[in-house]
Order: sequence, then C-alpha cells, then structure tokens
Amino acid sequence: MKKLTSSNKNNHIMIKNVWFAGMALTVLIFASSCKKDLNTSNKKFEKRSVRADYATAAALPVQTVSGVITTNTTWDNSKVWELSGVVIVANGVTLTIQPGTYIKSVANTPGVSNGVLVVIRGAKINAVGTPESPIVFTSRNLLDNNVATGPNPGDFGGVMLLGKAHVNTVSGTKQIEGLPVYSYFEFGAPRGTEVENDNSGILSYVRIEYPGYYTTPNGEISGLTLGGVGSGTTLDHIEIAYGQDDSFEFFGGTVNANYLISKGAEDDNFDFDNGYNGSIRFAVAVADRNSTHSGSGGSDSNGIELDNNAPGEDATFSLVPKTHPKLRNFSLIGTSVTNAGYKFGVRNRRGAEIELANSLITGYPSGFVFNDGTQSFYASGVSKLTNNDFHGFVAAITPTGTYTGNTESTTPTAPSFGMSQPFFNDGALGFVGAVKGAFAISATWHLGWSTL
Repeated sequence: MKKLTSSNKNNHIMIKNVWFAGMALTVLIFASSCKKDLNTSNKKFEKRSVRADYATAAALPVQTVSGVITTNTTWDNSKVWELSGVVIVANGVTLTIQPGTYIKSVANTPGVSNGVLVVIRGAKINAVGTPESPIVFTSRNLLDNNVATGPNPGDFGGVMLLGKAHVNTVSGTKQIEGLPVYSYFEFGAPRGTEVENDNSGILSYVRIEYPGYYTTPNGEISGLTLGGVGSGTTLDHIEIAYGQDDSFEFFGGTVNANYLISKGAEDDNFDFDNGYNGSIRFAVAVADRNSTHSGSGGSDSNGIELDNNAPGEDATFSLVPKTHPKLRNFSLIGTSVTNAGYKFGVRNRRGAEIELANSLITGYPSGFVFNDGTQSFYASGVSKLTNNDFHGFVAAITPTGTYTGNTESTTPTAPSFGMSQPFFNDGALGFVGAVKGAFAISATWHLGWSTL
C-alpha cells in the first residue's frame, strides 16, 4: 500500500489521497478549538446520569480522521477524535487509544455508512481505558455545546473488529454487513487456514454510546461487531448504550469476553451467528420500555438471538462448526410490565446450540424459546441450560417440557429474582442481592466506568 505523506500548516494536516482497487479515500485531519456546554437531553429514552466528563471533552480541540490508517497511530486524550465515513486500520497496523479519550462522528449522511471504525484482518486496536478514565465513543450531540440538540441512537456508527478465526460459511469467509462489498471488509479465512487464536487487540474499559446504522434488512451496523475474531483478542468491561441496532454481534470466531453491558438497545442485546464458539461471563442487558425498536424495521428486540447461519447461506442450518456460545452469569432484564416491542429473553433458532448457566432472564414476553427444532439439541445434551431463572409474561421456556435445574415463572409482573431493582424505567437501578447473574460474584464491577 502506498505510504501516506503529510504536511502541517495552520493547525491543519492534510494527508494525500489513497487509491486502491478503484476506490479513493481521502484522509483529512482537521483540528479546531471549541468550548462547549453540555447537553445531555434524550428525546427517545429515559435519561440516566453518566459518569463521564462530557463538558471537559467538549472544550477540547477536534481532530477529524477519514480513510485508511497505514502506520502505527495513537489517539491521545488531549483532543476529541472525529470519524468521517469509514475509518480503516490497515493490515499490520496498531491503533492505540489512550484512557479518557473521546471519539465521535461527523454529521450523518443518509444512505452512507459514517463514523465507523474498522480494524481489518491483520490489524490491531489497543484501546485500554481505566475505571476512572474509560475510552468513550459517543454522540457528537453530547459534545457540540448546543442545548437544542440531544443524543439519539445512530449518532455514532460503530466499532468493527475483523479477524482470521473460523466462520461457518462454505468458503470460510464472509463480508461484514452494513458496509460496501470490498476485500477490506471480509473476515474469516479459507477453510483449513483459520487462525483460531488470532489477535485483533484489546478493548478494555470502553463505552460505545448511541451507535448503529440501518440501511436494509441484514444491512445494519451494530455497536460492536466482531467478525471471525480469534481467542487472542481481549474484550472486557465494554458497554454499548442506546444502539440503533444490536449492541454486540458475533459472526463466527472464538473470542472470549467478560463484563459486558448492553443498555437500551433498539434491537438485540447479544447476537450470535456463523459458528461463534467463544465463552462470555458476566454480562447484563437492560431494556428501556421507551425504545422505538426501529433498528431492524420492526418490533423484534431480544435479549439474546442465536442463529447458526442465515437461510440464504444454508436453508437446513447445518453448516459447521455450529454456533455454540458458552454463556455464564448473564442478567437479561426486560421490563417490569409487558411491552409488545420486546419478544424473547433468549431466541435460539436456525440450527444454533447454546450453553447457558447461572443466569437470570426476566421481563420478556417469552423467557427462552427453542425455534426451528433446536430443542432437540437440548434433549440430546448438546445444548445445556443449567441453574437459570426464567420468566416470561406468556411462557418461561418454549416448548414446554422438563428443564431440570432451572426455575420458571409467568407472573404478570416480572420478578427481580433477588435483585434490589433491576428495571430501567422503575427508578434507581440495583442489582445487589441475586445469587445468579452478572453481579453474583461482584456487585461493583460496573461502577465508575459505565453508565449503569
């Protein structure tokens, strides 16, 4: 790839055009000083206080970035970094982001993917915040010093990590959804060449707020999208808040994760596809009954959604390796009273398998649903439900049967299962008291860096 050259004059840095495979990307970095007041109004969702100094960040100079990052680069916390279009971290390059750094997007253009950071195969991100100084991807409207504007889902594009671990398509590779079809945006590896311990870097103590982009069905950008990401990658203490689509989406791969928060998603909180085989422990999803559920074009928001593959890839849903996440200590919190916009605490369908243990699911019309005959995997012992509490306003577990070692409830008001007050719209949140779920071992891991 052609090396970028730069010149610096009057606080402007212009990096020359990069042409590759008929595609021109202009990388423009522009720094400007701005002192702003904080506006934290939210028109769509009930407001929750945040532990972040937006006002301080709003007073920092802004540096705009676009195109391809071709050399090792550090984004420091002395400025706000603004993403224009799709920003790509190239193969062999590491992007380091300092603790306390804020990243936003330029104004959205209808029909154009914008404010998206893509770490492609062979690239790495080193985004390590701290409990006191998390790294924050957020809405430009929280940093614009304009009292007339407020943050909304879709103000920021999203973060994508693409790796070389397995994907269960026939070829072993796939194009990431939500972006143009292009070789940069392919993930996985040809069958037989997968790198299951592939390392895409580190995300730790990171918040991604008001992300998402919806173009067409199966053309959405989630808060954090992980395509074929390997087990050498580190993911912990990550919050996705008010996403227009899914919060976390895993397409294949073997990456493990701990301490995840999904808050107020307009679509699914956790979505697994294409043979994801990793393990996740300590995760919480909190629903907002004021959500518009607009991410996928209708009201179908689930706590967890699992598919082995899409019908267009294989109508029999039998591609291997199978989607089979191992999930421990999840708290999936719907609403205290029934809400038609939410559907399933866990929707297991299209050939997917699951292991779920020591978890709490409450406040959804249906707690856990085996669709498309996937209950047979439980009956054969491949899928496992162990020591979970399930609630559904209509049904706790579908189809009905004997699910030994799990409790089931269909009360008209969702139970808290020992938590002091877990429902987003019903006052101050409190998760202490439960012997299962995300906070059973530690009641404080979310404090200081998250917005819970």
